[in-house]
Order: sequence, then structure tokens, then C-alpha cells
Amino acid sequence: MANPPPGAIRPRPARPAERYDGPPSYHVPPRWGFPHLAWRVPTAVPGTPSGYPSPVERVRVLHRNAVTILWFLAGLAAVAAGAEFWRYALLVVSRSTALHASTVAFSDALEIIASLLTVVFGLIAVAATLWWLLVARSAAAEAAGQEPARSTGEVVAGVLVPGVNLVMAGSILAELEHLVLGREPDRRPRPSRLVLAWWAAWVVNEVLMVLVIGWRFKDGVQAMADGVLLTGLLNTSAAVLAGLTAVLVYRLTTLLAPVRTDRLRPLQVRSVRGAPPPELRTARPTGAAR
Repeated sequence: MANPPPGAIRPRPARPAERYDGPPSYHVPPRWGFPHLAWRVPTAVPGTPSGYPSPVERVRVLHRNAVTILWFLAGLAAVAAGAEFWRYALLVVSRSTALHASTVAFSDALEIIASLLTVVFGLIAVAATLWWLLVARSAAAEAAGQEPARSTGEVVAGVLVPGVNLVMAGSILAELEHLVLGREPDRRPRPSRLVLAWWAAWVVNEVLMVLVIGWRFKDGVQAMADGVLLTGLLNTSAAVLAGLTAVLVYRLTTLLAPVRTDRLRPLQVRSVRGAPPPELRTARPTGAAR
């Protein structure tokens, strides 16, 4: 084996250590950089799968909308109930004395406007609450590592189909509460008092609705007066049901997503302790921004 003679291979000259001249500078503004976003936990990058809101985050947003609509509906239903009871009182008074035309006109206008707004916002509240319910079921099942007990079609039918929803609606909410509380899947759901109270209000409201619709087909002055009284009771039960639904939606959302993003404060660096002081530069590199 031949070896090269001494001095044939010259060693590489040692490179002197480069002096630090500060951060890099550019003749033109660079085309790259970090996104203009504040540091937050967790970080979601737009345009990536992580940027799509998780089911828990969607539940938070949907619950705020549903609760707001439900409380507004409860107020409208209470006003409509008051208008119906006032009309019934006017009917009782009119049996012995004449009523002023302006009083009757104002009562009729209040009853019609409040009833129409209650029906419209009732439909909106049903849609918002049902949307929240479907997303909350998915989020609770994902958090518990289980599959939902019922399909989406069964849930929609169990809430919207008359007669069937008398039994199914309470069972669906009891199953959701069972998932949110993290109970064992093989145990039978035991609804809380809030769910039982909501279930009772739901049944009473639907029974009163059927009774009011059937009472409209009766003739006679007394039947009309009884219809007004039943309508006032229906609006009262609707106000109670809307309020209980708002409380139930808020409670289940709080159990499912206890940390509310609207109450988180942005993190700020107030002071640095235990770190060495930074080295001051005596000269500014060429091209560095002032």
C-alpha cells in the first residue's frame, strides 16, 4: 500500500471566527416572515386542518347564539301571556260594563304582535337549539371516546315529530348529559333534576298546544273566552320552557367546555428575572432599520 510523501497534502487553512455584526439586513424588504398574529394557546394556522374549529369550539359559539335567542323568546312569550290574560280580563269586565275602544284596540295590537313574534322566534330558537344539540352530541362522544347512541336522523325525528318527541326529547337530553358527565357507557342514564324539570315543561307545553288547537274548533262566547285563557297558559309554559332550555344549554356547555375563550386574557411579558443583561452594540450594522 503506497503512502503519499510528506507535504503532498496540504492541510486546510483554519478559518478565522466570524465576528457578529448584528441581525441580518436586506436591501429590499424580505418576502418571508412570521404571520402577524399574537402568541396564543393553542396556535391554529389558517389554511391547515388545525385551523378548522373543533366540535368543542363550535359548541361554545352555538351555545351563545342559542342562549341569547332562548332568553329573548322567553321574554316575548311572557309578554304574549300577559296580553292574553289582559284580554281575558277585558272579556270578564265587558260582561257588566262597556270598554273604551282605544283600550280594546291596544290590547288586540299587543296580542297580535307579541304572538307573531313569539312564533317567529320560537322557530328560530328550535333551529338554533337543535343545531347546538347535534354538535354537542358529536363533541361529547369525541371527548368520551364513544359513538353516539342515536343517529342524527333519530335525534331530529325524536325532537320534531309530534307525539314521539314527548318521550324521545327527554331521553336524548338525558343521554347527552350522561356523556358530558363522563359516566360509564354500560350504565343507564339517570337524568338530573334540571333535565326532569325541562322534560315536564316540554310535555306540558305540547299538551297545551294540542288543547289550544282543538279548542279553536269550538263555538260559543264561553269557548272563545276559555280559548284566550288557554292561550295565555300556553304562552306562560312556552316562557318557562324557553328559560329552562337556556339554563340547560348553558349548563351542559359549561360541563363540556369549562374554559371559556371570551374570558381568557392575552398573555403579556411584564418582567424578566434571572436572565443576564443583553449585550449593547456600539455600532449599528449597515442597512439595519432604525
